[in-house]
Amino acid sequence: MSDGGTVQITTGLVRRLVDEQFPEWAGLPLSLVDPAGSDHVIHRLGPGLSVRLPRHEGAIGQAAKELEWLPKLAPHLPLAVPVPVAVGKPGSGYPWHWAVARWMDGEPATRALDSVATAQTLAGFLRALQELPVDAAPTGNDGLAARDRSTRAAIVRAADAFDATAMTRLWDAAVAAPGWERPPVWFHGDFHTGNLLTGNGRVSAVIDFGGLGAGDPAVDLMMAFTLMSARTRPAFRAALAVDDATWLRGRGWALSAGLIAYTAYAATDPHIAAATTYQITQALD
Repeated sequence: MSDGGTVQITTGLVRRLVDEQFPEWAGLPLSLVDPAGSDHVIHRLGPGLSVRLPRHEGAIGQAAKELEWLPKLAPHLPLAVPVPVAVGKPGSGYPWHWAVARWMDGEPATRALDSVATAQTLAGFLRALQELPVDAAPTGNDGLAARDRSTRAAIVRAADAFDATAMTRLWDAAVAAPGWERPPVWFHGDFHTGNLLTGNGRVSAVIDFGGLGAGDPAVDLMMAFTLMSARTRPAFRAALAVDDATWLRGRGWALSAGLIAYTAYAATDPHIAAATTYQITQALD
């Protein structure tokens, strides 16, 4: 069922989990949502629900976190976020908790959405999130230093595709940059193009809050290097009033996340290959 720490998730497995744990939904049709992300497999359940199962250990814990926090945060945010309904348990050979949420209409975001207006909308979402009280917030990530070994290993593995000297120079600078010295603020934790939904040509929702926490907001600057271009990034940065050190750490996050995903999935997933190639090259620009 697993290969290298990644669980193989089939529609049949999801059907068994739903039917066994939530018999009230046993009669609803189930269909795979494709493409999904690198961390979760998503199925649509009937007309109004989605089922989201982590693929690997790095993505576990999201279901309970979203169930606890999103209802508290959602009323204060200017874009829609998932509405959790239930948390499923391990079963039928599947080892982790999983989530059921309300289905969210919308199309996956693409770089065609890149504009100053979009940059300002996304900055407004982050400002609203960062202004909320962080009392009892989940523990934040461990920062760039905790990713040093895996990022440097990814630089070596990706040296045939990207400039290893430039990647190392950026990573060294980002790790050495002054840290966040202000009070902790909320961050999404995985704020990139793949976690946006759109409607009528605009961003309509932000999804996938598995990395939600409080601390250094630099991690959320990844969006500037996954969706935006050199033309629109300045509007995003200005709207958030980002200082030089935080911006540099944000570039480091974009490089690290892009490289680790590229080396894990690019050989087998053209969509991830294209997205992470853009992310890495924009971070280096």
